[in-house]
Amino acid sequence: MSEDYYSLLEVERGASQDDIKKSFRKLAMKYHPDRNPGDKAAEEQFKKIAAAYEVLSDEQKRRQYDQLGHEAFTQGRAGGAPGGSGFAGMDLNDILSQVFGSGFGGGGFGDFFGGGGRQGGPRRGQDLLYSLRISFEDSMFGKEQEIEIPCNETCTRCNGSGCEPGSSKKTCPRCNGRGQVAIQQGFFNMVQTCPQCRGAGSVIEKPCRECNGSGEVKRHKKLTFRIPAGIDEGQRVRLSGEGEPGYQGGEKGDLYIEVSIDRHDLFERDGSDLYCTLPIPFTVAALGGTVKVLTISGKRDLTIPAGTQSGAKLRMKGMGVPTQRRGRGDLIVLIRVEVPTNMNSEQKELLKKFAETDKDNGIYPKVKAFIKKYL
Repeated sequence: MSEDYYSLLEVERGASQDDIKKSFRKLAMKYHPDRNPGDKAAEEQFKKIAAAYEVLSDEQKRRQYDQLGHEAFTQGRAGGAPGGSGFAGMDLNDILSQVFGSGFGGGGFGDFFGGGGRQGGPRRGQDLLYSLRISFEDSMFGKEQEIEIPCNETCTRCNGSGCEPGSSKKTCPRCNGRGQVAIQQGFFNMVQTCPQCRGAGSVIEKPCRECNGSGEVKRHKKLTFRIPAGIDEGQRVRLSGEGEPGYQGGEKGDLYIEVSIDRHDLFERDGSDLYCTLPIPFTVAALGGTVKVLTISGKRDLTIPAGTQSGAKLRMKGMGVPTQRRGRGDLIVLIRVEVPTNMNSEQKELLKKFAETDKDNGIYPKVKAFIKKYL
C-alpha cells in the first residue's frame, strides 16, 4: 500500500502551499543523497518526498489526489503525474527550481549543499593566524615587533596564472568550459562540479615549473608592525593584505597576530587596572608614613594613612594600563600588614610596655567590640 503524500511531507491535509513548500524544503535537505552518501534508505525517502511534492504542489493534481488517492496517478489515469513508483515523467530539477530558486534547478544540488558551481572567478585569499608571545612590559607600553612567517606568494615566473611562460590555459574538454558536468543518479539527472577542472572551466596545458601550476610558491617573509600599548591577552593585531594571495586576481587575505602575554611576578591585570600586594611594617600601618611602590612606570611614593588595616586597598591613579580611550587605568595596592618576628629582648620589652598602656583595648576597637559581643 502506497504511503500517504501528506504524511510523507509531514503536513496536515489542509496545509497551505507555503507550508507544503517549507516542509519539502526541510526534508529535501535532510534526505538528499549528497548529504547521505551510500545511504539507500535516505535516497529512497528522498524519492518519495519528491513524488509527494510534485503532486501536492499542483492544485489540480492535489484535488485529484484528495478525491481518488494514488489511483488518480496510476498508469492510464488522468493527470500524467507519477505512477506507482512516483517518478514517471517527473523532472526533479524543475521541482527544485520551484522550491530553492531558479539557480537551483540548472545548477543541481551542489551550490545549495556546499559544493558545485563555477569556481573560476576571482576569489579573496585566506586569512592567516599567527600566535605571538610577548612580555608583560611590552603589552603595557607597546613596541615595534618583527616576525618571520611562512607564506604562499604569487609565483613571479607565471604571475599567478600557473602556466609556463609562453603557454596558456585551454577550455576544459570534459565540461566544455561550463565548470559543471551532468551525472545520472538513480532516476535523477544531477549536476556537479567538473572533477577535471574543479569548476574553473579551463585547464593548464603546460604547468609552470616554478609553482607546478598552482600559481603560488612557498616563501618566508619578515614583517614589522606595532604592538599597541595596553594590548590584552588574546587580542589580535590585523595586518591587512598580508594573508594568502587571492585566486585569479582576487585580493589578498589578512594576517592576524594573536597575542599571549607572560605573567608578571608582581602585577595582575583586570581591564585597565593593575593590582599588586604590598607588605608594610605594622608600625607604618599604625603611625602612617610614606613607602616606595614599584609601578610599571618605575618607583613611586605611596602615602599610608595612620591606622591602615591589613587588606586595605589604596588606589594610585593613572598608574595602571595605558588605554586609547581614557588615558591610563589605576594601580590598586593591596596592603598586607606584617607582624614582627625574631625580635630581640629590647624590642620585646618595649612592646610589653606599650601593651601595658592600653588596659581596656581602647586602641583596638575591633578587638574590643568582639570581646564585648562574644566573650
